[in-house]
Amino acid sequence: MSKLIICLSGKAGSGKSTLGKKLAKVYGLKYVSGGDTLKNLAHNLGYNNIDEGWWETNEGQQFLKERESSLDFDRKIDNILIGMAKKGDVVIDSWTIPWLIKNNSCIKIWLEATQELRAQRVANRDGISLQKAYKMIKEKDKISKQIYKKLYGFNFGDDFSPFDLVINIEKFDSIEIFLLVSIVVDIFKKKYSKKDS
Repeated sequence: MSKLIICLSGKAGSGKSTLGKKLAKVYGLKYVSGGDTLKNLAHNLGYNNIDEGWWETNEGQQFLKERESSLDFDRKIDNILIGMAKKGDVVIDSWTIPWLIKNNSCIKIWLEATQELRAQRVANRDGISLQKAYKMIKEKDKISKQIYKKLYGFNFGDDFSPFDLVINIEKFDSIEIFLLVSIVVDIFKKKYSKKDS
């Protein structure tokens, strides 16, 4: 079989990294986070304290505005992620890669959730108020959507055409979501290993 690529996408707080890390562990794949790769770039540019919850800080929001004024940040990160996808045997958690790679060995999954649920999850994860989390993710959603529309022409959060599977995370817990995705991955692996043999 061709090397497996699992692309996870969804807005902030939808559970991509939790699912991605578990899939990588169970299937023996490398896990790559687009958000972490972008935070590393920010760190190289002089931003500090790049840890969990950084996007919700004032510094994270400042970098978000800087990204909006210079699309080179996102181009650079996406080129790195495309290179990782080409190597295969990877789980990529990214807002853009499902639109940018055309590869039959890639399973593309979107995790859908309301702003309210995502704000609650971000507030719990990062130890901030629900009001602050809601404000931050609303701003991040808006700016990210504008960046990707300008850069690539797709409507992030509205266009589900690249995806093989869309899961409403409000209807399932994290274990059920993992099981659903595992079923799809297992079917996909069997189907493509037959084609390759």
